[in-house]
Amino acid sequence: MAGVVVCHGSATVRERLVVTSIGVPSLAPVRAAATADELIALARRIAPTVVLLDAHLPGAGPAEAIRRLRAVAPSAAVVLLAGPEDGEALDRALALGARGFLAPDVGRAELAAVAAHVQASPVTSVPGGQQAVPHPASPLQESHAARSDAGVAVRAAEPVPVLTKREIEVLVGMSHGRSNAQIGQELFLSEDTVKTHARRLFRKLGASDRAQAVAIGLRRGIID
Repeated sequence: MAGVVVCHGSATVRERLVVTSIGVPSLAPVRAAATADELIALARRIAPTVVLLDAHLPGAGPAEAIRRLRAVAPSAAVVLLAGPEDGEALDRALALGARGFLAPDVGRAELAAVAAHVQASPVTSVPGGQQAVPHPASPLQESHAARSDAGVAVRAAEPVPVLTKREIEVLVGMSHGRSNAQIGQELFLSEDTVKTHARRLFRKLGASDRAQAVAIGLRRGIID
């Protein structure tokens, strides 16, 4: 990966997200920007794989930042850092190709899930110069919902799937952004065996891919 850029107007939030991102190997290297101008300058030097973008970015604002980013780094996956009150900014960002949103206080495991999601479904070009992106649904939005009061209530009401110890270990590895081969090395399992455990835990969780499985695991308290 070409790394992540944390673009946020608050120095406190920006620094915390940088520290959090550094703990996710698949997001390295981690760079920071306070404005759209700084973001574009960084993207011109090394196009980022992921951009964590402030929904209240000062100056140009997030929509204009995304438009300018598309011109210099069209394959960068933009994830908006937004709250429940930021629906209008999120709608604009999604219309411009953002992949979804996360709460500004996102944790390391959720960032690892985002990295896995982006690696599994990269942005691709379509005729007309626009970007074809997967539907920005659950893996990112579920992580945000898990932090709301409603999300907590849903988690308490949902039955927790029974995973085996090995399935939980595989899910933890996924939450850290590790590949099946890397998980196998850590657990002394073949890659095919890891894939078998992954298929079983996907079925039990009702997940379609590893990013969604991690998001569900976080929401239901199976992993933290």
